[in-house]
Amino acid sequence: MIGKRTYAILSVLVYCAIRRDDLARLEIRHIQEREGRWVIADLVGKRGRVRTIPIRHAAKAALDEWLAAATIRPGFLCRQLLRSGRVLDQRISSWTVWKTVVTAAKEAEINHLGPHDLRRTSAKFCRKAGGDIEQIQKLLGHEDISTTVLYLGTKQDIRQAVNDRISL
Repeated sequence: MIGKRTYAILSVLVYCAIRRDDLARLEIRHIQEREGRWVIADLVGKRGRVRTIPIRHAAKAALDEWLAAATIRPGFLCRQLLRSGRVLDQRISSWTVWKTVVTAAKEAEINHLGPHDLRRTSAKFCRKAGGDIEQIQKLLGHEDISTTVLYLGTKQDIRQAVNDRISL
């Protein structure tokens, strides 16, 4: 059970780029189908900003596997577990999300990795895959695009300059 929950937590953090506190508070009601795809709908995040986050198929599959194994219907998605594997009704804390990521990173022999690092990594993966910076900003829920730029660590690429793509 712990492995299924860990996999669901890591998948949502990497593919959906949400904050650990948002993940800890996530409820079944937030998972909805909109415009033909699964989303985390109307999530109230930092500073009360509301956003809808697309869920990649791999993250949805990990969530479905965890929810089925834990027989979770309504309520919180990520719940406390007893060592026996019994799932409780109480949600996990944001610290549990942090401990989950740190423990998984140590098992993979990765030092100094936390949930927020996965958020930045998700942003970089999106950009490398050709994502528009404005869409990445929306995914992350940043008010100011300069924050998104900091996450991306964008540097000028002289060899593959963006102005080479202009065709007039």
